[in-house]
Amino acid sequence: MSLFDNYQSNGFYDEMFQPDGQPRPHYLKLFQRLKALSLEDFRRRCQLAELTLIHQGITFAVYGSDEGVEKPFPFDLIPRIVPADEWDLIERGLKQRLTALNLFIHDVYHDQKILNDRVVPRDLIMNAAHFRREFIGADPPGGIYVHICGSDLIRDQYGKYQVLEDNLRTPSGVSYVLENRIILTRVLPQLFRDMPVRPVDHYTTQLLHNLRELAPEGRAESPNVVLLTPGVYNSAYFEHAFLAQQLGIELVQGRDMFVNNNIVYMKTTKGPERVDVIYRRVDDDFLDPLTFRSDSALGVAGLVNAYRSSNVAIANSIGTGVADDKAVYAYVPHIIKYYLGEKPILDNVETFLASDPKECSYILANLDKLVVKAANESGGYGMLMGPQSSAAEREGFALKIKANPRNYVAQPLISLSQAPAFVDDCAVEGRHVDLRPYILYGQKEITIIPGALTRVALKRGSYVVNSSQGGGSKDTWVLAHDRGGMSQHRSGMSQSISSTGMSQSLGGMTQTLGSPPVGQEGEE
Repeated sequence: MSLFDNYQSNGFYDEMFQPDGQPRPHYLKLFQRLKALSLEDFRRRCQLAELTLIHQGITFAVYGSDEGVEKPFPFDLIPRIVPADEWDLIERGLKQRLTALNLFIHDVYHDQKILNDRVVPRDLIMNAAHFRREFIGADPPGGIYVHICGSDLIRDQYGKYQVLEDNLRTPSGVSYVLENRIILTRVLPQLFRDMPVRPVDHYTTQLLHNLRELAPEGRAESPNVVLLTPGVYNSAYFEHAFLAQQLGIELVQGRDMFVNNNIVYMKTTKGPERVDVIYRRVDDDFLDPLTFRSDSALGVAGLVNAYRSSNVAIANSIGTGVADDKAVYAYVPHIIKYYLGEKPILDNVETFLASDPKECSYILANLDKLVVKAANESGGYGMLMGPQSSAAEREGFALKIKANPRNYVAQPLISLSQAPAFVDDCAVEGRHVDLRPYILYGQKEITIIPGALTRVALKRGSYVVNSSQGGGSKDTWVLAHDRGGMSQHRSGMSQSISSTGMSQSLGGMTQTLGSPPVGQEGEE
């Protein structure tokens, strides 16, 4: 029995197959290799991948679950392929977008020209949950606010890419881009033969280079970079530990550091050691109890003053959340036009703001047709899938919208593209997917690693791809324009990362997913 027997596109844009059922040209070789595998053989490869995930500690338990059972992070072995010309479009669009958003954030905390010119409503920014008045006039190193960005892209029923949202605070998931590639090269190495798949293993090298560039004056020669985590109970702790190890930097918690004379130090067995750059995975509110939430035990007292004194760099900078507010998202095309004088290369999804009385009336009258989102929630929480909701759910959301219209936006339900996924350990069926590329903004250039996190809504009929809502992931192959030795199978990446002994050093670390405890980074 072939893997693709009885496969249906169900009227959606299918990543692998054309409307006539034939594989798209860039998928042809992969399709042929997968079709040559028996169902039983492919099932065994899936079981091997699952064991690998368990042995490396890449498991999860949803917050609030009474079962307390750890499960391997869902990974579908059928890769998603992005051809070179499509990736070129994505790269250009995301570089344009992040350039404009950095200019926007700088302007908001300095001259506020875009607000004075009424391109973006002033009250929208002043009332944004993540606008930090404490940072008006503050200058981050090199004028860069967003050093790491993960923007979520979708494809509509016509195959057109659109940006669904931008994650500019503490974007998560890149560890799975790297781990998925390692696992697939181990369990299905034959898939890479004769395929010009671009490598992704240089992500951490580029990230470390960019972080070291942020070091304060006089500390550039050998800066001390650390990764600040909320701790083991955070939903993304596995990723924090993984990235710290791959970057070769210390993984620290707030209690591991202190500030003296506006200089940050790390406690070590040899005494205090100065910290120059902090890659933080803790939200603004919990970074410094002297400036933000006084009850926070996750941050470092005095960190904000050290940052404002230019004695330490923080990535991403404090205050970046003002630009990934879902209400501000609606104005990104105007932001691009205002700062760059260009039309957006990648379009937004049409968005209605409940803060606008006319649009609010439209939202309330069409809740059964729209997807309603809270402006600052992540992980698939605070959302109403109108066409799949009950009357009681819509009534509840109507009350929330009326009580706090600034906090809600709505979008039409986009018929997300689908990709083949091996489900229920027995069949390949179409499942909806999105795409999260990771963008690194350095002092000299913007880098987008040629690979991305493809998230998969593994529940039949679901449009919610978040892992906390039952989603999984795929390896994402970006093809080179010409072969030129770019095949991932030949790049040796699996050895360069796996040789660090991940299965021993990270074994048992649990990826806990769902609604995070107060003060901890959720899935963004």
